[in-house]
Amino acid sequence: MKHSRIKHIAGNICIVLSFFLLLFISSCSKSEHDFIIGVSQCSDDEWRNRMNDEIKREALFYPNLKIEIKTVKDNSKEQIEDIEEFISEGVDLLIVSPNEAKAITPVVEKAYEGGIPVVLVDRKIASDKYTAFVGGDNYLMGEQVGTYIANRLNGKGRIVELTGLKGSTPALERHKGMNDVLKNFPSIEIIATADAAWLKANAENKFDSILSIYKDIDLVFAQNDPMAAGAYEAARKKGREKEMLFVGVDALAGEKLGVELVTDSILDATFIYPTGGDKAIQVAMNILEKKKYERENMLSSALVNAGNARIMQMQTSHINTLDDKIKILNEKLDTYLMRYSSQKMFLYACIVIAILLTVLLFFVVRAYWTKIRLNAELAEQKQQLEEQRDQLIDLSQKLEEATKAKLSFFTNVSHDFRTPLTLIADPVKRLMESKNIKEEEKFLLNIINKNVTVLLRLINQIMDFRKFENGKLEMHLSEFNIMDCMKEWAEAFRTLSYRKHITFRFNAEEGDYNIIADAEMMERITYNLLSNAFKFTPENGCISICLRRGTDNKITMKFTDTGAGMPAEHVKHIFESFYQIDVHHAGSGIGLALVKAFVEMHHGEINVESTEGSGTAFTICIPVKQDGTVTGSVDRKALLNNLKEGAVVMADQESLKAENNNAGKKDVSKGIVLVIDDNQDVRDYVKSLLEGEYSVMEAGNGEEGLKLAIAGVPDIIICDVMMPVMDGMECCRRLKAEPRTSHIPVMMLTAYSMDEQKIKGYECGADSYISKPFSSELLMARLHNLIDNRKRLKDFFGDKTLTNATPLADADKGFVEKLRHLIEENISNADFSVEEMGEQIGFSRVQLYRKAKALTGYTPNELLRIARLNKANAIIKTSSEKSISEIAYEVGFSSPSYFTKCYKEFFGENPTDVLKKKQA
Repeated sequence: MKHSRIKHIAGNICIVLSFFLLLFISSCSKSEHDFIIGVSQCSDDEWRNRMNDEIKREALFYPNLKIEIKTVKDNSKEQIEDIEEFISEGVDLLIVSPNEAKAITPVVEKAYEGGIPVVLVDRKIASDKYTAFVGGDNYLMGEQVGTYIANRLNGKGRIVELTGLKGSTPALERHKGMNDVLKNFPSIEIIATADAAWLKANAENKFDSILSIYKDIDLVFAQNDPMAAGAYEAARKKGREKEMLFVGVDALAGEKLGVELVTDSILDATFIYPTGGDKAIQVAMNILEKKKYERENMLSSALVNAGNARIMQMQTSHINTLDDKIKILNEKLDTYLMRYSSQKMFLYACIVIAILLTVLLFFVVRAYWTKIRLNAELAEQKQQLEEQRDQLIDLSQKLEEATKAKLSFFTNVSHDFRTPLTLIADPVKRLMESKNIKEEEKFLLNIINKNVTVLLRLINQIMDFRKFENGKLEMHLSEFNIMDCMKEWAEAFRTLSYRKHITFRFNAEEGDYNIIADAEMMERITYNLLSNAFKFTPENGCISICLRRGTDNKITMKFTDTGAGMPAEHVKHIFESFYQIDVHHAGSGIGLALVKAFVEMHHGEINVESTEGSGTAFTICIPVKQDGTVTGSVDRKALLNNLKEGAVVMADQESLKAENNNAGKKDVSKGIVLVIDDNQDVRDYVKSLLEGEYSVMEAGNGEEGLKLAIAGVPDIIICDVMMPVMDGMECCRRLKAEPRTSHIPVMMLTAYSMDEQKIKGYECGADSYISKPFSSELLMARLHNLIDNRKRLKDFFGDKTLTNATPLADADKGFVEKLRHLIEENISNADFSVEEMGEQIGFSRVQLYRKAKALTGYTPNELLRIARLNKANAIIKTSSEKSISEIAYEVGFSSPSYFTKCYKEFFGENPTDVLKKKQA
């Protein structure tokens, strides 16, 4: 107690320290960015670099913004991959400059439809699925170029056009704009057009080929300045640069860029094509911050020629100087912020340390006083524990004496059971051999005989186990061939394997299998392990016995199955006396304990390996020879008959598939009863009581019963409580929760008479309870009573005035309301069928028919027809303007004559007469 209190105090200190440490760390950590923008650039050139610089510079004005830029070199596939990566990272917005419109369109649409805003810059895609566009008007740029060419050449001349990448929108729009202007000047001829993909080297190669073909060229228009410079270089190498004029687009300021090329007289002119990086960020932030923005943001352009190129250079130089100063100021601001952050962190650290010291001092003082108090409490508790120890010792002795007395009494009672059971078994066998008894009597005697056999074997096991516990169980050694005996014992289970469709194998390696052991114990081991295997292995499973003699003069027997298996926490306890895994695995709880006892008496070992859902394997290893006196030979026939009796009982308790299949062939005019019980004898007995008056379906566990109930919709269900796979409680709960079966009465059978279990059953929705053993008269009386109550419920339901007073289950109320609502919605639809009604409710035609009939006494077709007739009657009595034909069509009848016939049968008079009376 003292140590636990001290640990508790220490734990409190650790919690407080952790809290302040987290507070300190959180105060020192950098704040997360509110927004992340991904930028995808289609190429890596000076124009794009200028745009990127503008984007980064503008982002400095938004401290909560993070920019991530990915650039490709005119490769659409790589750009698609970059955009996909941005989408997977979950960026808040995309800025995209598409390399090719059609190629990039799908991935941009994917981002847009996925909820990520997309701002296109410079170039567009082949659809309108984007949020905003920022860039120059390329068509207008083409028109300006066309106008300049026409004026410069005085309306006459031969020109060459070098275009950008064929699939990009700027290339297409600039070409179209220029062509639309030059159409008005028939004396200006475009003698050649070449795709140079925006690159200087490509333009130089393309124009070199054009120079070889055409001798007279007045002007070369390249859709950007690098291509214009490339064309000039090709002409210069051939000495023809003076023969023609060169015009470009971009007008960037810098060494060997557009403006300088004009001032150096390499280009005759160029046109400003604004980068718009700052505008793109402004539009993006308006979108992210839910502010107003323009979808199409067109940037202005202007002509740059020898007249204004020098001025532009000076302005650009001044702007660059200001940019450098801004960068210096930004760096200094970052330094100041870092210094401020460090000082704030140091201040927080001092505060946290001071608080921690105060808290620590508080807990030290508290711990000191707590220690004094705990010492006093521990002294008192020590005295109490000593008193409790003495009481426990006394109680333990009394409990041990009581347990011994109970076990002795139980053993004596079990011993006394053998005499009356023997006196029952032999007369029953003699009666069964009589030729004068009827088939029904023979059937009942057979049930008695099988269950007497089970009781005798169980009592023998109990008595052997008590003898083992008291050290009085003796071994009767004999010499026999264990392989031959186990083959015979295994064959006794062959019928059971056929009935359950289980693959059953016996394998033995070559060798000498003569052993000295207790043959009866070996038979009991084999029976117990095989009966467990068959009990928990489902149909189409596999069970095998492997026998091997090792070099160490030991026999190894391995029993393997593919059954339900056991969880690891249960495996280590299964050899303990009276241990049961759960209520689904009912039994005496001494079978495996007795198996282990027999193995240990043979100086052997038994091990088990099991995986839940995959099966179980028992491995037994015993010496070939046991020390002791060999008392005689083995009565193999007697042992085999004993084992066969047990195996036959198990086989008869398995459900036969043919019986369940025949249930569907019963007289449909009879009521249908579903019997769910894992004991075949119980099912057979109940079936013998009911089959004269009802059609009987059978299921061996709750899961099978639930499937049969949904498929067959019986009139009543008789269900056992304790079953494997799914017990009766769970089965009843699911039946009452399932709309197709919630109306079916459920009668529970139980071997327990405790009120607690009955309460649980009623909470699961059970309608009645019968305790085992039960009388046939009580079962039939309860059965008739439940069915009569259900019929009375139908009568109540048929009277709409009493519907609200009828005690319907919630699931049935929901079904009825849904059915009524569906009929009212489709009352005028002449094509509305029962199949469609079932689909909308979620039932098959048969299930809907049986459910509606069971609850209302009417079929779905009858309910639909009655609703239509009532609606028609209401119209006839309230409206004088409609004819009988119009009313018939309005309420969903496809034929007025059929409507008249149905109306007369239902209301007793012709609808025309009713209408005439009303009009009169």
